[in-house]
Parts: sequence; structure tokens; C-alpha cells
Amino acid sequence: MAKKVNRVIMTRLGEREIGSDKIIYFPHGLIGLEDKREYTLLEIKEGSPFMILQCLSDPGLGLLVTDPYPFMKDYNVKLEKVEKKILRIENIRQIAVLVTVTIPRKKPDETTLNLQGPIIINTEARIGLQVPQVDSDYPTHYRPVTGPKP
Repeated sequence: MAKKVNRVIMTRLGEREIGSDKIIYFPHGLIGLEDKREYTLLEIKEGSPFMILQCLSDPGLGLLVTDPYPFMKDYNVKLEKVEKKILRIENIRQIAVLVTVTIPRKKPDETTLNLQGPIIINTEARIGLQVPQVDSDYPTHYRPVTGPKP
């Protein structure tokens, strides 16, 4: 039986220990970050819909991400055959879909989700890929409805 190895990483949230089974490999990196290939997902706080996609080789590089479906039920990501092959997808249940989040400083009510560049993760194989949705009408700055205003 293989021994589970933990790795200590530095993040903007402080020092974190992660297991080797929590590392997600991006064979092509992310758009604009092609040379950064290893990441992990960090919980910001319990119950938060947001997580940090933390780069393991760069402590200052962490992207705020979330599952888009609680904010947009009919969001539909299209994957081509080559993308499914890279991700080693055999079953739809292997997939997690994440989108990057922008929260402007001191303006949380202007939070946006990037629906044009979802990040797809095969949760079993721990392989990730950013898949631009070029033939869609999804915006790069979608403002989710967070409920009625007081």
C-alpha cells in the first residue's frame, strides 16, 4: 500500500498542509499561466461557496473559484472529444466545474463570475483543464443574483 505523503505549502492564507491526493495537475496550465501546472483547492472557510485554486509552485498565486450551478442552474459547459481525452473522462460524475470569481475591493455587491472560461476537473484522476466556451453567449463578468436587496 502506497504511503500518503503530505506537503506543506505557503499561501496568502498562511501555511497549509495538503496530501498528495489533493494535487490537481493541469497539463496545459491555465490561460495566461501555462507554466504553472500543479494546484490544489483550499477551503476559505466552512460553508463558503468560494474556494482558492492555489498554485503549488507560487504562494502568491491563488484564484478565487466557485461552483457556478448554485448561481446559474442552466449553465452548460461544452467539452470537445480532445478535451475529454486530456481529462480522461469516462463518466460525467467524474467532473467538477469551477469558474473564477472577481470581488472588487470594498464592493462585494459587484462580484462577478467568469462563465466564458470554466475550469473542468476530473476529480478521480485529479486532472484539470480550462475550457474556453468560444461558441457561447456566456459573459466573462456574470453578476449572480444573491437575493432581494434590503
